[in-house]
Amino acid sequence: MGSLNHVRCGRSAAAVRAAGACVLAAGLAGCSRLPSVLDPQGPEARSLKRLFDVFMIVSGVVWVAVMLALVVVVVKRHPGVRSDPLLVDPTRERRGHRLVGALAVATGLTVLGLTGVSYAVQRALHAEESGIVIRVTGHQWWWELRYDSETPSRQFTTANEIHVPVGEPVVLELRASDVIHSFWVPAVMGKKDLIPGQANRMRLTVERPGVYRGQCAEFCGLQHAHMGLLLVAEPRADYDKWVEKQIAPADEPVTEEAKRGRDVFQGKACVMCHGIRGTDAGGRTGPDLTHLGGRQTLAAGTLPTSRGTIAAWIADPQGIKPGNQMPLVKLSADELNAVAAYLEGLQ
Repeated sequence: MGSLNHVRCGRSAAAVRAAGACVLAAGLAGCSRLPSVLDPQGPEARSLKRLFDVFMIVSGVVWVAVMLALVVVVVKRHPGVRSDPLLVDPTRERRGHRLVGALAVATGLTVLGLTGVSYAVQRALHAEESGIVIRVTGHQWWWELRYDSETPSRQFTTANEIHVPVGEPVVLELRASDVIHSFWVPAVMGKKDLIPGQANRMRLTVERPGVYRGQCAEFCGLQHAHMGLLLVAEPRADYDKWVEKQIAPADEPVTEEAKRGRDVFQGKACVMCHGIRGTDAGGRTGPDLTHLGGRQTLAAGTLPTSRGTIAAWIADPQGIKPGNQMPLVKLSADELNAVAAYLEGLQ
């Protein structure tokens, strides 16, 4: 019986490990690179990496010096008891005082030096520079992205997926609609808070094409961990094609099922919260769905976008992301399939 239980436990553990590996692989499937500050992909991220290296090297040297001093003191410590505890060696005491003073001065100079280096890097990172302007608004728990343009007809809004051209500066205007959030894409820039009633700015440049994972880095409520985003860096030609696609109104449904899904969508409460350009849906409370089917993820990085995940999200949003602001819209099975077909076709 003991051997049988051991075999069962081993199989259970293997199943748990396999399931964990599958979940991890699924979570990373949408990213071509792991979100790491140690793999900088732009000048801003590289500056922060160099600053990190300086702090680590200085801290390491200080730590090694302290450990060596501790070893020397322990090894040379004399266990004998002095006959008079008040008897001291003036020369030794003066030498000790000078050593402590020198170390205090060295500590102060080290702190001042690190402060100066940090200030120089921060000043360079926050220098004003022109570029593509994207207004990022944090909501509980998703990202609203508005691409500004001097031509009003070329402005558009999307959600949870930022596209930028490779090698060109991008300026993000960061705002929050409810509570404090924090924008962070580790491979391209450091963190910056989004504060209600205040607009913060961040400049970033991505030098290598790829998909980079980002995350809200400030606890903002129940689903803080499920407030992710993707930053897609692509050549200028591909970026321009994407922009033209985003400016265009929603694609007309082709199949009869998708057409019925559009009618169901517009006849339900969905239009009160979501907008789809080119249709009667003009809601602004939730994410814009004009090109939902063309995004890689759903619900701020919680699910990969597919017809099945769209249907699952509509059927039970609270089961997937408890506490989110989307209400449950009652649909029959046929209506749910039709709406999912319609939304998947919004490329």
